[in-house]
Formats: sequence, structure tokens, C-alpha cells
Amino acid sequence: MTTNPLDMINRLPPMLAGDALKNALKVCPAFDDGIAQMPQALRLMRLSQLYDIFVPSRMAEEIYSKLYLAMLRSLQKKETADATAQSYENHRALCGFNYRGIIGGADSFTIIGTSGIGKSTAVSRALSLMGQHGIIEVETPYQKLIPCIVVQCPYDSSVKGMLLEILRKVDEVLDSTYYASALRARATTDMLIGTVSQVALNHIGLLLVDEIQNVANSKNGKSLIGALTQLINNSGISIGMIGTPESAVFFEQAAHLARRSVGLNFSALPYEEEFKEFCSIVYAYQYVKHPSPLTEKELLWLYGHSGGVVAVVVTLLHDAQEIAILSGRECLNIETLHLAYEQRLSMLHSYIHPSVTPKRTVHASRTGKGKTPAVAETDASAIDTSEDLISRLVQKAKEENLDIVPLLAKHISVTEVQI
Repeated sequence: MTTNPLDMINRLPPMLAGDALKNALKVCPAFDDGIAQMPQALRLMRLSQLYDIFVPSRMAEEIYSKLYLAMLRSLQKKETADATAQSYENHRALCGFNYRGIIGGADSFTIIGTSGIGKSTAVSRALSLMGQHGIIEVETPYQKLIPCIVVQCPYDSSVKGMLLEILRKVDEVLDSTYYASALRARATTDMLIGTVSQVALNHIGLLLVDEIQNVANSKNGKSLIGALTQLINNSGISIGMIGTPESAVFFEQAAHLARRSVGLNFSALPYEEEFKEFCSIVYAYQYVKHPSPLTEKELLWLYGHSGGVVAVVVTLLHDAQEIAILSGRECLNIETLHLAYEQRLSMLHSYIHPSVTPKRTVHASRTGKGKTPAVAETDASAIDTSEDLISRLVQKAKEENLDIVPLLAKHISVTEVQI
């Protein structure tokens, strides 16, 4: 097999960076400016275009670079003499003899982030630019290489289930029969690890395991990570694990698990330019009869009621417009957004916590139990709903005979001043 590392680089789509990468990742469906005059049913159907929008963030750029370089490193290892020696060792494993890992792991990493921030979509967009659905054919010796395979971590962290899923995914792309052969042979888990290691060595560049947080709540979690580690050592492929922060707690239990979890970690967007840019693009897709501009008031409301989670922002804008169209209000504003938040997202209320709140400080002095403190806002324009919030908290304190200061402290920064 050729040993020239540039040969594999030339077989892959060119790596993108900067504005070229942002433009390639971005997805903005075509928008008809005359949609406001179209029938209600058509507007409701077109409304689902909101879910097709993808605005690349720093997270998406980092994910693309990580995946591309990991895939390239894995594919280049297949061009070495160690790969041939490892193939013989894997065959010994299939025959039941002692075997050892020669090629070693190319790379293992994690992509961990809060649910709804767009991890899976960013991964999908990145893979679409990396030739995910293409096949690389090598002439000497003849091989078919799949740049990337994506599998889901089984809900019960079954090692055998995951190994069989990898074989099934390979069969889908190559039209092979690895999965059916493994079922007919009633292969044990040890045999399957040998089989999958050889298949990965021959055909797979990058393996991504999504929903890896399933290992955190399963007794088989450590066994699954152990199987992935063995797969890395016996095939030399890169393996990426994608999950929510629950998985980080699992990987922090031991040093050997933590080493496998080094990678990218993301949280919800802070109230900065990225969030504002995302909102400005999505907010422009209005299907109501009376479109309205996006102001600072709506931006602050969206951030306070989404916690910077882009999936929640899209859901709010979609459902608010749906309510506006069906009710005849035909306008996207704070009123319809609030209706969507209360009626459609009630189960999410306790999970929405802005990562960075716009600055505001309230100085409160105690004047006696149950009495309203003196309140002075240092930034009156920070959040337009602050007065409404304080009035509701004051009313709650009066009705339930509670101290207002602890109630305020749950929502805003409070400084008690002795008088």
C-alpha cells in the first residue's frame, strides 16, 4: 500500500477554514417575501422551514476541525506497515488465538454540550462537507474506505448491540454482509470485537458514537467504554463520543476514563454577538400577515426565556407564529411569544437557566418582615420585564407572608444595605 501521506489528503474534500467554512456550513432556506399574503394553510406548512436554518457558531467551526483532522489521521494510519501487521493479529483473534494490539489508537475524544445547543446538527453539517456518504477506493491493495460512520450508543449500553450496529452501518454503505454473517454465526462479544476491529481497520475512517451519556446510568457503561478502547487499539481508527454533561460526570470517575474523554466542551450561548446574530437571522423568517422588526426588547426576552439554547429559541419563534396565525393575531411580538412559552414549553421552565444574564443590580434594604424593600436598578434598560418580575414577587410575598429579599435573590442580584 502507498505510504505517501499526501495521497490520502488528496482523496478527501479540501479542509475549509474562516469565512469559506462559515458559508459552507450555513443553511438558510429561501424565503418568499410575499408569504404574508398567502393562505393560512400554506403559511403554516412553510413555517416548518425555521427548523432547517443552521447558523454556524464557533462551536460548529471547532467541531468541523476536530472531526476532519481525526478522520485524516485515522485514514493515514491505514497506509502503514503496522496496519498490515494488525490485520494478521485480528485474524488470530477471530480464530480464538492470543493476539495483541499493534497499530495503537489514533485518537479518541468527546464532544460534550448542553442538550439543544446544536451539537448533532453541527456534526451532521461538518460530516456533509467531509464526504460522509462517499467511498474512498484505494487501488493497491484494493480497499473501500468509509470516511465516517455514526452510531447511537444503545440505551442499555450493550456492548454486543453497539458492535452489531457498527457492522449494520458498514453494510448499508458498502452493500456487504458483515451483520448477517455475525447473526448467523451467533458470535460472542469477544468474537465480535475481533470482527469489528478488522472491519474498522479495513473500511472505517472515523467512528462517532452519539448519545454517549447513556453509559452514565447503566451498569454496562464501563464495559462499553472498555470495548471502545479495545476497538481503538486493535484498529487504529479515531473514535469520537458525543453526549450531554451527564457523560462528563461518568468519565471523571477514573483517570483512564478521563483520558479517553479529552475533547470539546460547550454550553449554551451567552448574551453576546453570536446569540444576537442567530436571533436576527431566525427572527427574519416571519409567516404572519404583519411582520415586525427585532428590537432589543425581544432579544432580551428571548434570551431570558431560552437560556441561550438555540433549539428553544427556534421552538419559541415557531410556536409563537403558529399561535398568531391560528388565533388571528397575525403578529410576532412579546404577547405571542409569551403565549408560546406558557402553553407549549411549560415542561422546560425549570430547565431554562441563562448562562450569563444581562447586568442588573438591585439594592434592597429591609424595612420589616413582609414589607416591600426599597429597590433601585442600576441598569433600567437591561431587562424590560424586570418591573413586572418584581411586582409579581412582591405580590407573592404579600399573599404568602414571605420575606421579599430571598425571593428577589433567586432571580436577580440583591445587596442588603443596613439602615
